[in-house]
Amino acid sequence: MHTTIEPGILYFGTPVVLISTVNADGSFNLAPMSSAFWLGWRCMLGLAAGSKTPQNMRRTGECVLNLPSVDLVAAVDRLALTTGSDPVPAMKLRKGYRHEPDKFALAGLTATSSETVAAPRVRQCPVQLEARVEAVHGIADDDALLKGHIQCIEVRVQRVHVDGAILMDGAQDRIDPDKWRPLIMSFQQFYGLGPRLDDSRLATIPEAAYRSPDVDRARKAPALVNAVAG
Repeated sequence: MHTTIEPGILYFGTPVVLISTVNADGSFNLAPMSSAFWLGWRCMLGLAAGSKTPQNMRRTGECVLNLPSVDLVAAVDRLALTTGSDPVPAMKLRKGYRHEPDKFALAGLTATSSETVAAPRVRQCPVQLEARVEAVHGIADDDALLKGHIQCIEVRVQRVHVDGAILMDGAQDRIDPDKWRPLIMSFQQFYGLGPRLDDSRLATIPEAAYRSPDVDRARKAPALVNAVAG
């Protein structure tokens, strides 16, 4: 029997993303989030508009989406309740956040150079997606209290780096979902994926059928000379 409820959040479960960006002073910021979804080589990121990460993304027009596996849960959790903003925004202060200038050191993660953006990749993450900001969409702009506070940032991926251990045997450009174990956030708790339940009829469609023009655009992205150690 179903019952009608009014939960404070509806985070039913999405992958954790560590977004790396460049601060105005040239230092790096690293922020965990989980309100993300992908379509082709585009990703939509739901973020609080006043946070440091979306501020950096709007200013620089770029970021790296680093996807941690389940074995990085402790590193991700060390970033919880921290912000690159100084002073800490009032809303975050009320929730117990504190300013942290070096997120990489706090988490015990390593910044390594990207190929097409100035923002660094996280070496330990099995998946690293260099991306450009393509659009910023307002969320809940119909509500006077919420308007301007939440944004959905659309990014276009232009370089995909993956650990060879999660590639499908005999397929250079396919990730094996039986090998890839992303860290999942569900109602503010960490989870991982279990084994495959059954074969999907959708899987009979070749992945190449979903290929978008963004793949060809990504090949033309100019390489940068970066000085990030690692």
